Amino acid sequence: MRAVVQRVSSASVAVDGETIGRIGCGLVVLVGVAVGDTGEDAQYLAEKIVNLRIFEDDARKMNRSLLETGGAVLAISQFTLLGDARKGRRPSFIDAAPPDEGKRLYELFCDAVRTYTPNVATGRFQAMMDIALVNQGPVTILLDSRKAF
Repeated sequence: MRAVVQRVSSASVAVDGETIGRIGCGLVVLVGVAVGDTGEDAQYLAEKIVNLRIFEDDARKMNRSLLETGGAVLAISQFTLLGDARKGRRPSFIDAAPPDEGKRLYELFCDAVRTYTPNVATGRFQAMMDIALVNQGPVTILLDSRKAF
């Protein structure tokens, strides 16, 4: 599983002009599920993300986690994180999990995050979404569960 984690002061996601998720201070997490990913990958990323020390402490050092700040998470499925654009001009998405498996593991990831914090909003799997966010810092972190084991 791959994730792009962005520290935000606010964020929202809309489908067909209707806002379906909104958070204040916290993290926007774009989640891509790869062929061969498992529940272990989802659990690893959830635990890693909520404990990342990327929020400022009183000395303005990135030293606090989402759990310490009480922030929220907006989790968005994004299979394009698995795009391979090394050849040609059109990315290949052959490494992305099939939709049924991608949805199952995305939902498992969201449920795993909820075991740490109830403040979780989501997008809609396989929907065309409009995401608005104010990246704070800016702070953007890339994670890949396969580089962890």
